[in-house]
Amino acid sequence: MRSIRAPFARSRGRRAALAATGLAAALALTATACGPSDDKAGDKPDATTSQGADKGSDAGAGLPGDLADRLKEHGIDPDKWKDGAWKDWNKDDWLREAKDFVNPVIDGLWKPERMQKAKDPNKTIAAKDAPSDQGATDPEPSPVRAKPEKTPYHDNAAPVGKIFFDSPKGSMVCSGTVVKDPRNPGKSNLVWTAGHCVHAGAEGGWYRNITFVPSYNDLGKSEAALSNAAPQEIAPYGQWWADWVSTSGEWIDQGAASGGAGAPYDYAVMHVKPQEGTKSLEETVGNALDVDFSTPSAQSVSSMGAWGYPAAPPYNGLIMHKCIDKPGRLSLDPATPTMYRIGCTMTGGSSGGGWFRVVGDKTKLVSNTSIGPAQNTWLAGPQLGTGAKQILDMMSEKYGSR
Repeated sequence: MRSIRAPFARSRGRRAALAATGLAAALALTATACGPSDDKAGDKPDATTSQGADKGSDAGAGLPGDLADRLKEHGIDPDKWKDGAWKDWNKDDWLREAKDFVNPVIDGLWKPERMQKAKDPNKTIAAKDAPSDQGATDPEPSPVRAKPEKTPYHDNAAPVGKIFFDSPKGSMVCSGTVVKDPRNPGKSNLVWTAGHCVHAGAEGGWYRNITFVPSYNDLGKSEAALSNAAPQEIAPYGQWWADWVSTSGEWIDQGAASGGAGAPYDYAVMHVKPQEGTKSLEETVGNALDVDFSTPSAQSVSSMGAWGYPAAPPYNGLIMHKCIDKPGRLSLDPATPTMYRIGCTMTGGSSGGGWFRVVGDKTKLVSNTSIGPAQNTWLAGPQLGTGAKQILDMMSEKYGSR
């Protein structure tokens, strides 16, 4: 892959620079201050619930509800799973239905060196260029060079973090954002990301060993420097294992390596828990962002910013980056909701990372990175409408207090 450094036209560059200044000033993400649209995201998607396994070495020990029985129904022995049975990706045994997600904690699996070796889910972000003659699609934006976030990340973008998971092709990475839980104010354990960071879509099932590390590599150290870094520099807030996950039915049924027809519904919410301690994720990190479900039209928004950990060349997945640009519209099909699109040179690994906009004096999550072209010149993310709100509400109501 290559990164394009094309300059803006002067008028566009000035407009983008002014918009970026306002958003960057408001994106002190460790602070709480962190119209209707004709491009409304459709009401069609229903929230699809998934369930995960809790920590426990004995079959059924410490598992919430009827999870022990569910594991047995799928022929999963928690002890054997933790000893390596999770590496069996036989298609007939790869759990894919909403109710089938299981993610028993495996202590010590995600050691720092294993995190560093995890790859970007390259095919999920390298989509074919979308046709410009379908639906509401604006001209392709000029590339915006991704900039490293200021360190330490816990002072500048604490809710942003890195997601690690295992797939049939090995260990993978994505990005995610701590979001507010409407029924558990101040004590959220919810993380927003992309559907393709938790589920393979139409041709596969749920990924495994999913964990979230907020403010990963807090000081932005190089690979060489990280080899001697203290644990709190790599994971300043610890690891948070996903025990409950939900994504859209459209992503499960239609998602593909290139995004596919599921791309406009490529979002997910994870409920996580600490591997140590009892404090909530929001209390530990110090902040969480509201999610904006108003689906504002791209024309009405002066700027959106995408944050994440790009891992494909020329990046290495260790440094948090951001892009800020005025959004445009991208339509993959007239029958599906229009997506947002911004110029950005971030690559695979930034998938799932939050897109933010300023509403009044607050920064809100308005989308997440889903797809982009092989040339890495732009990113596109779904509008978060009724279907996305259903997922967050369901996760809050059923699992938020756990």
